[in-house]
Amino acid sequence: MFPRSQFAASVANDCGIVELMEDLGSALASGEPDMVMMGGGNPARIPEVERLWSQAITALAQSPDVLGPMLGNYDPPSGNPGFRSELAGFLRRACGWEVGPENIAVTPGGQTAFFFLLNLFGGRRSDGGGPPRKILLPLAPEYIGYAGQGLEPDFFVSCPGKIKLTRPNRFKYHIDFDRLQITPDIGAICLSRPTNPSANVVTRKELERLATLAETHGIPLLLDNAYGLPFPGVVYTKAEPFWHPSVIQTLSLSKLGLPGTRTGFVVGPPEIIREISALNAVVGLANNNLGQFLAKSLLQSGELERIGRDVIRPYYRRRCLETLALLDRELEGLPYRVHEPEGAFFLWLWLEGCPLSSRELYLGLKERGVIVVPGNYFFYGMPGDWTHQKECLRLSYTQPPEILEKGIKALGAWLRTLAFPPRRKRTQRSAGSGDKTSAG
Repeated sequence: MFPRSQFAASVANDCGIVELMEDLGSALASGEPDMVMMGGGNPARIPEVERLWSQAITALAQSPDVLGPMLGNYDPPSGNPGFRSELAGFLRRACGWEVGPENIAVTPGGQTAFFFLLNLFGGRRSDGGGPPRKILLPLAPEYIGYAGQGLEPDFFVSCPGKIKLTRPNRFKYHIDFDRLQITPDIGAICLSRPTNPSANVVTRKELERLATLAETHGIPLLLDNAYGLPFPGVVYTKAEPFWHPSVIQTLSLSKLGLPGTRTGFVVGPPEIIREISALNAVVGLANNNLGQFLAKSLLQSGELERIGRDVIRPYYRRRCLETLALLDRELEGLPYRVHEPEGAFFLWLWLEGCPLSSRELYLGLKERGVIVVPGNYFFYGMPGDWTHQKECLRLSYTQPPEILEKGIKALGAWLRTLAFPPRRKRTQRSAGSGDKTSAG
């Protein structure tokens, strides 16, 4: 084969997100009725939401003044000017953010937005001096999709979450500020909210503390709102959109039910927006127009905000509670815990003391026709070895209830054949690189 570049070695290789998307794509494309897909982040097909998209697309198609430019024109690489103005107005009204169109860049999805942002702030320095900059993840586990995006080795530094046992068979991660260190080689702090995979919604107090740390060190806090606020708003706790001068935000249409439009947004200082725009031009010339035109019409009518608040969030909340009840029933008596489900589309399952690693569980479940995501992929950039990272699975609950029941029954039946050690009694302590817990 032909010799490859360092870029190929860094990005074009097998990693967690590649495996996840191949599993997702293969399962959806095959139409295999016996496959239980509890792995990927594909949103559920909600009839009322799909009717709205159908009506909006029909209206666009029946308007020649809209259809021609939407399909036949390149827009500026920062995005459609009319859409950016509409989105800025919405963010001012709904969130109180002090932004204009100059603070917004459209990207080909949130994944691309983060590839741009992470490599703007991480990697070799533009002046050539000092070691390459790294990206700090203040709360591991963190999103699998960031892991392969760095163009330099050892691109991420992760801080293990502090575990609090909240109630029987439930727990929650908190940022361990006592361990969080912002060294001179840190170029940015990065966090998803709700956190993918754990469905953790970091509190406003924690966000304010992170933003202050970022401001003090002259670096940005990159905040990924793919599942969060202001849209699609899949958040089950009391939370508000967060704004701070040191924060660069990303939003996406995907979890509203439009992943096929590949439309994301970066909200930040004008100089960052200009750099994102330049990257768009170099990498792809311009963005997909369909998502922008759809979102613009729905922002103007108020439907975008309504559909998230009145349809999407309640739908996933119901599905979350149903799936939790299934897990509690099928895993009763086993040493399991579920992270407090505060948002997103996932449950984060911790099988403490499991004799098989999460990777082995993933492979065994796949043989049984059940696709999940092994937890080890979400703990990259971690110092040392943390047993916890081998004991977790991410379970999506976007599939119909009868499919989820089939998958969870298969999971429970297999786990009951394994020899778990007695559950350890946990008290507040710190051990290893991440075994810090508090009972509660």
